Amino acid sequence: MEKQEKILIIDDSPIQAERLRSILQDDYEIVLADTAELGLKYVREGNCDLVLLDVVMPGMDGFVLLKKLQEEVITQHTPVILITSLNDAVNEERGLTLGAVDYITKPYHPPIVRARVNTHIRLSRYRRQVEQKAMIDPMTGAANRRGYDSCCGRKWQDAVRLKSPISLCMMDIDNFKAYNDTFGHPAGDKVIRAVAGVATDHLRRSTDFFARYGGEEFVAIIQGSDAETAFAQMKRLREAVEELHISHNREVSPWITISIGGVTVRPKPSDSYDTYLKIADTMLYDAKRFGRNQVVWSNERMEQLREQ
Repeated sequence: MEKQEKILIIDDSPIQAERLRSILQDDYEIVLADTAELGLKYVREGNCDLVLLDVVMPGMDGFVLLKKLQEEVITQHTPVILITSLNDAVNEERGLTLGAVDYITKPYHPPIVRARVNTHIRLSRYRRQVEQKAMIDPMTGAANRRGYDSCCGRKWQDAVRLKSPISLCMMDIDNFKAYNDTFGHPAGDKVIRAVAGVATDHLRRSTDFFARYGGEEFVAIIQGSDAETAFAQMKRLREAVEELHISHNREVSPWITISIGGVTVRPKPSDSYDTYLKIADTMLYDAKRFGRNQVVWSNERMEQLREQ
């Protein structure tokens, strides 16, 4: 069964919200929020495909909330239709300038409501499909750098909100330039695909994320595991790549191998994602410095873990 799109109705009037729900509930999953603050929380959590937002509300009104949604990276692409009885050009222009995609006026005319909502759900669906294609690396089928950039912020915020551990990993194919120089770039592309396949097999949980960062470098995010568990998981991945027994230039190495660096942290709201990504990169540098084909990790206490 195809998943229903989710529509968030933000309206302080239970009667008006229920009226909209009754018009749309046969075709969509409906979520109600009776304050702008609650609605903002739901949108930040990624819990909707379209927002129907009442303009006139106590406290934070619809225009203020719309402005907040447009200012935040994780919410700015969620389409918003404004609901209003302020049927005048000045307010309509204001809402569209702030980023609303459309207006629905009260009193509601069900065929018009359904038509406008259906149009923007279709547009949203199409935009998601285009974005998903743009975020996939065609060589490996894994996420690309753009896909990673789109995902990492959400996963970091999830870890902050849940107060759960998150691990950032960087991995690199060892001596890859020498391999390309010896066997050629088509053979190098096959190696990249093989390594990506192994990594994907070892990062199968719904909370795991893997991407090709660029060239022969990859990144991964592991949620919910402590440092020792994530370290052991990456060690198994490293071993699996070595066990492919892809021959290298014998003067360099018998087989294709990878080096992995990572860090595990329970992030606080004040912590910076970029800071910990740099730590993961430093761990990768250390793995190379210590001889390659190994995993080096920083745990929650900033202690370094290394393979024995």
